[in-house]
Amino acid sequence: MEYILSDKDVRQAEGCVFCTKLAEEKDAENYVVWRGTHCAIVLNLYPYNNGHLLVIPYAHVSSLEDLSVQAQGEIILTVSKSLGLLRQAMQPHGFNIGINIGKAAGAGIEPHVHIHVVPRWEGDTNFMPVLAETRVIPEWLDDTYANLKAVLENESDKA
Repeated sequence: MEYILSDKDVRQAEGCVFCTKLAEEKDAENYVVWRGTHCAIVLNLYPYNNGHLLVIPYAHVSSLEDLSVQAQGEIILTVSKSLGLLRQAMQPHGFNIGINIGKAAGAGIEPHVHIHVVPRWEGDTNFMPVLAETRVIPEWLDDTYANLKAVLENESDKA
């Protein structure tokens, strides 16, 4: 809540949160699940559902067309990797995948494009968001992170 309620002008003056977190070598602390050449998979700190991932390019650009062709290709492959990872770790019934480009489209971090990968389950919406404007997330981010990392390690062991 501290982050959500904080002054956005102050947050922006501190620099890009994505660039800062991806530059640090604190993957577990920053919930960086996987790193590629051009992008990374990161748990969303303010998820719509458990397992809500972000695919974030390392390049600080506001739109997909500003990325290199190589980065664009890796990002799509990484979205696909995210789907497989979530299927194995959490068995969702479906997914929402989205990109908000520009403030008018709902971009919360407008200067740094990213893709949301949100696992969905039948019946995962309930009265809480509608009546109380409250999301119910039944799993801690640390637990989700550990579960996803275990799936990735298991895949590495098989390779």
